[in-house]
Amino acid sequence: MTTQTRTAAQALVAQLQANGVRHVFTVPGESFLPVLDALYDADIAVTVCRQEGGAAMMAEAHGKATGRPGICFVTRGPGATNASAGIHVAQQDSTPMILFVGQVERGYRDRDAWQEVDYRAAFGPLAKWAAEIDQGERVPEYVSRAFHAATSGRPGPVVLALPKDMLREPCPGPLAPAWQPVEAAPGAEEIERLAALLSEAERPFLLVGGSRWTEAGCADLRAFAERFRLPVATSYRRLPLFDPLHPSYAGDLGLAANPKLAARAREADLLIVLGGRLGEVPSQGYAVVDLPRPQGRLVHVHPGAEEIGRVYVPHLSINASPVRTAAALARLEGPARIRWAGRTEAAHAEYLAWSEVPTPQPGRVNLGAVMVHLREALPEDAILCNGAGNYAAWIHRYYRFRQLGTHVAPTSGSMGYGVPAAIAMQTLHPDRTVIALSGDGDFLMNGQEFATAVQYGLPVICIVCDNGSYGTIRMHQERDFPGRVCATDLKNPDFSAYARAFGGFGVTVEATEDFPAALEAARASGQPAIVHLKIATDAISPGMSLAAIREKALRGG
Repeated sequence: MTTQTRTAAQALVAQLQANGVRHVFTVPGESFLPVLDALYDADIAVTVCRQEGGAAMMAEAHGKATGRPGICFVTRGPGATNASAGIHVAQQDSTPMILFVGQVERGYRDRDAWQEVDYRAAFGPLAKWAAEIDQGERVPEYVSRAFHAATSGRPGPVVLALPKDMLREPCPGPLAPAWQPVEAAPGAEEIERLAALLSEAERPFLLVGGSRWTEAGCADLRAFAERFRLPVATSYRRLPLFDPLHPSYAGDLGLAANPKLAARAREADLLIVLGGRLGEVPSQGYAVVDLPRPQGRLVHVHPGAEEIGRVYVPHLSINASPVRTAAALARLEGPARIRWAGRTEAAHAEYLAWSEVPTPQPGRVNLGAVMVHLREALPEDAILCNGAGNYAAWIHRYYRFRQLGTHVAPTSGSMGYGVPAAIAMQTLHPDRTVIALSGDGDFLMNGQEFATAVQYGLPVICIVCDNGSYGTIRMHQERDFPGRVCATDLKNPDFSAYARAFGGFGVTVEATEDFPAALEAARASGQPAIVHLKIATDAISPGMSLAAIREKALRGG
């Protein structure tokens, strides 16, 4: 193939390679057959998935873990709408991702042709940029822009539609230069102002979150926290950003957060939000910080200028990437006397007390004890992936993530995420232990991707927490309409038999003491595995049972 004979589809794949893409996720469709043909000869691994939602979540997880756009190809119409769940995760989680969607022939547009969708209209509110490539010769330009848009400022998803006939057109021009990430640094004056605010503070508090972090950035963050003895909390599902055993760590300011931690954030006279948006969950329902003017001094550091001042009016705004800001903060000289050191020690002690010993639970399987065993038995570089459901509260409270990138989960709270994410992580890290934790309803939203793990020989271990219920909704149901259970009960399969039916390993656990042996057997099998945990429906959270929630609601509490 020469540049003169190269088609638009071949140019697209070549442009992906030029930008360092080595893996794509897809459910094949006839609308982009020329791309599949171009991938045949490319040095790009292709994972074929069982449903577009799973494929898109795999690409999103890949982007979340690497900081480089995860790539997904789906077909038009229902393929694209199935994939929209992954686009929503990428948007809410600030993850770089590019979704390529097959489109009808250009001459058929606006006739409601077979599976026709206006992708600009459909994905405009969800994506950072949604466009359609109308001319084959412009493929390099559009793909280059997609990489820059997905990674700049606040990262996010890009959607590019590919008309079927356009992909066969010639694209003789040169490829665009490879994308290069841009990291904005804070100004010296801004760092000086932040240092001055610290010198005046009595109760400072640092909340870290968001994306675009690196190992070096996290090391600089620790150095800054150590020098100033600052209490540090992680935002929702950003736990690996800070070592939980570090003496500055105060806990996870997410769902079901320690009330003492939320109180500490609320009473801070200087709240530094580094990298995150301070959205609904870490702000505890917008209650930690007064709207729109915070009760204390708020310093907001974020790579996306559009996010600063969007909800809160900061005392100091810094439009910069978290890694560049952390590097600048690590160079600051600490004070001779640290007035808040005792508060930091107390905050860490509260975290340890909150997370050390699992609370008693109804039923024979205590999910808290399972999490404690996982944190003791798994290597520090093991990767845990999960979707949404009340089972995740035990992960946040009891598991301790010691390394960056070891927790891959949606801040958007999207169900069905854990299994696709685990497959993507095992693809990236074939020699590491990868665990997918799911609820029963959560697992079956993308459980078909277990077949993908079997097809590619990926030994992910899926721990399915089966309480026979959409537990989170049942919990809210009992709070608002106690005793009136409607549409939340589930009849589930034998999940261990499900694993064996696909050619994997399956085992059922009905008592806490049986879990260690089951986990070891799953790891020793070397196969994709499902460990089916039978959880009591009443065991709905680490802190309160369903029965207690119902009783409290009936009393009017």
